[in-house]
Amino acid sequence: MKGKALVVDNDFFFVEFLSDLLEKRGYKVIKAYDGKEGITKLREETVNILFVDIIMPKIDGKQLIQFTRNLFPEKPFPIIALSGSLIETIEDVQKIGADYYIAKGPIETMAEHIDRFLDKLEAHSAIDAPPEIMETARMFPRQSTAELVEMMDFQEGILESIGVGILVVDKDAKIIRINATGLKILQKPLEVLLNRHIGTVFPESAYSHLVGAMKAVARNPDRIAATFPIDDSGIHWRIIVSIHRVAQKPIGWIVALEELTSWDEPASKTS
Repeated sequence: MKGKALVVDNDFFFVEFLSDLLEKRGYKVIKAYDGKEGITKLREETVNILFVDIIMPKIDGKQLIQFTRNLFPEKPFPIIALSGSLIETIEDVQKIGADYYIAKGPIETMAEHIDRFLDKLEAHSAIDAPPEIMETARMFPRQSTAELVEMMDFQEGILESIGVGILVVDKDAKIIRINATGLKILQKPLEVLLNRHIGTVFPESAYSHLVGAMKAVARNPDRIAATFPIDDSGIHWRIIVSIHRVAQKPIGWIVALEELTSWDEPASKTS
């Protein structure tokens, strides 16, 4: 047995393909079909190698890799990022933080390339080496995918530049996204917050207000948001809760946090 391999991808058929290849090489495979499930597995299981798709809904591969690096700063196992659009992100690929990058291609081509990659990895296990990009076939930039990546980067820029803390909460009330301002306000690291229940973020005294606000916007589709303050043990926040909708369909909540350290200061000082 060569250890445990965690495969995280929202493409069911690719998970099965890669799992079968790894099992034939002697790995015990742990499967996760999205980033949320991948985080749960990382918290519960001992892993020897991680394969993760970069583009996934809710918690994407970039966040999952960042979470893994924070949770395991000693880098005890290699991380292999997979993507069908890798060629379009080639300029920024090293910012993702994986040890190796494999561009997805035809299955018949990928099997051979991944086997050769694993032969090399198992022979050397040199994850301190510079990140390496492996293409499974000759690839050319695809305009539609390049535009998708550009749009995702644009949306990411908005989230990180908005000036307040933003928590994206899934329909099961677990946090699936948090921006840098949110991490700063909450003073908690990403690996503590990601895929945790939103109720664990706030002081116990604010829990009932949070639940009430979430219920209020969920039950009344005409209500834009519910707002309440938190003033507890040195914490001065304003919380704004709204429904997260995609194509008019509610899929969770957006929770905004604004830090108010000087509620009593004259308005003129902020103008």
